Amino acid sequence: MAQTLSKMQVAVLGAGKIGGILLQGFINHHLISRERVAATVQHAERARTLSREWKLAVTTDNVAAARQADVILIAVKPPVVAEVAAQIRPVVNPHKLIISVAASVPTSSIEKAFDADVPVVRAMPNTPSMVGEGMTALAKGRYAGPKHIETACALFQSVGKTVVVDEKHMDAVTGLSASGPAFLYIILESLAEAGVKVGLPRETATLLAAQTALGAAKVVLETGHHPALLKDAVTTPAGCTIDGILELEEGKLRVTLIKAVVKATQRAKELAFAE
Repeated sequence: MAQTLSKMQVAVLGAGKIGGILLQGFINHHLISRERVAATVQHAERARTLSREWKLAVTTDNVAAARQADVILIAVKPPVVAEVAAQIRPVVNPHKLIISVAASVPTSSIEKAFDADVPVVRAMPNTPSMVGEGMTALAKGRYAGPKHIETACALFQSVGKTVVVDEKHMDAVTGLSASGPAFLYIILESLAEAGVKVGLPRETATLLAAQTALGAAKVVLETGHHPALLKDAVTTPAGCTIDGILELEEGKLRVTLIKAVVKATQRAKELAFAE
């Protein structure tokens, strides 16, 4: 698949925050050469700046970028997806793969905009993709087949891990892994503040909190053990940890986090309905 991707032309329409992160991930992991990538942004001055910085073609012309591409990554904001689809519709055909990272925009809406049997894959990455530790969920549209999903997985695995889900679960993915980093940053900030409270320098407290979270997550991923089992392994009888856990339970941290994901998921559904 890597060899196949290296021969493809890729267009990133909307090389903003997430689009730019993904584009650089594709290039830095040598999936695609700079010569085979075209990117677009809204403003000409920004396009010139990014062209110099990234050493690749960045323009404001979505149609030109899409015309030459085998894979078209739509990374614009959700309200703009229909407009961009209408722009590039004359140069899109069933031989091109459309990948959308626009939150809450269903594949059916994108397919309808092209009015053709165009393969569409919906992706929901998250911001840790910028350091190669992203989590991306992928869902295929009506006309996308196994090869299209394989191509999308190969692209997003360059910036982290991937999972393929039914599209009906994408709003839940948005609530959990897309919004989740913000929830975890609040937890990390709180742990660091706690470290300061008990006498640690702020920089040291932040390092301790962040590396502890990274290590704990890695243990879950590499062992495959349930988090509850791993928690029990840390919690010795009459020790320090159980006292801390009791405080967390009294403060309803568990319920609050569950409610945060549920609320974010509900909001994603509302945005989808608005579309």
